[in-house]
Amino acid sequence: MRRSLLILTAALGFAAIGPFGAWAHDTRDAQPARPGSINYVEGKASIGTQELGPNSAGTLELEKGQTLTTEAGKVEILLTPGVFLRVADNSSVRMVSPSLANTAVAIEKGHAAIEVLDIRNENDIRISLDDTSTKLLSKGLYEFDAAQDQIRVFKGKADVYVGDQRITLTSERELGVNAAGKLKAQNFDSRKYEDEFFRWSALRSGYLSEASVDEARVYVGMGPGWYGPSWYGPGWYWDPNFFVYTFLPANGIFYSPFGWGFYSPIFVYRSPFFYWGSGPGPHRFEDFHYPYGHGFEPRGGFNGGGFHVPMAGGRR
Repeated sequence: MRRSLLILTAALGFAAIGPFGAWAHDTRDAQPARPGSINYVEGKASIGTQELGPNSAGTLELEKGQTLTTEAGKVEILLTPGVFLRVADNSSVRMVSPSLANTAVAIEKGHAAIEVLDIRNENDIRISLDDTSTKLLSKGLYEFDAAQDQIRVFKGKADVYVGDQRITLTSERELGVNAAGKLKAQNFDSRKYEDEFFRWSALRSGYLSEASVDEARVYVGMGPGWYGPSWYGPGWYWDPNFFVYTFLPANGIFYSPFGWGFYSPIFVYRSPFFYWGSGPGPHRFEDFHYPYGHGFEPRGGFNGGGFHVPMAGGRR
């Protein structure tokens, strides 16, 4: 009985803020997201002489020509909508171009990863490492290792340009960029690189998935359209509960390379998570939120779905 009351209380709590209360959602905590926006800081990091901290999320940007450096710390940066750049410990990256249609970043030291949930034909996202320029072509996970002079594609597709060469990398292919003569891609076992930084990136993806389902409910409308006020289409949306920008598609679910889902308002409205206030009673809140934060075990993860990170009960 007590368990049922807790479920009912949780569901009614969400009913109290949606749909009507959700429209009063406070988005003033963050400035509009642009390529280069800082989304998460852990440990010690800086842009030039300016030190970064937890409150840098949603308030600071890595602007053109600036370099972000980490020591014992990691940073998550937004690129185009649906594309996250993550910087490992003891690394540095420079923003070459923060344009939405021409986004370019240089990896100058250490290790960085890019998770791509959505990419359009109009996007031109390029990552420089040494004398190479890599154009990202599809959804996936990409890593750039300046210490070992290697580019790895865990999932996805990219073209690497060096001199007059163009090398296409697909899933589980890597390229060493310091070899003499003609460069040649080779296969690699992704399990070999499931290190601490890889696991941290997977956890960030999972937390952002939770933020996505939390934020998507805000934009469910009463009609005549599907969406409520302040909806501007697929893109970055600030979730003050998680203190991050997350990605919301316009319809359905977009799955990350780690298997986590990012949810549209329409999908959330049709799910047991959302309580509209009509009908025989509230949906079972726990059916949607336990144990993975959004009701579905990660799918499409690495190694045949064998890699996933269970969600903790708390925030970040």
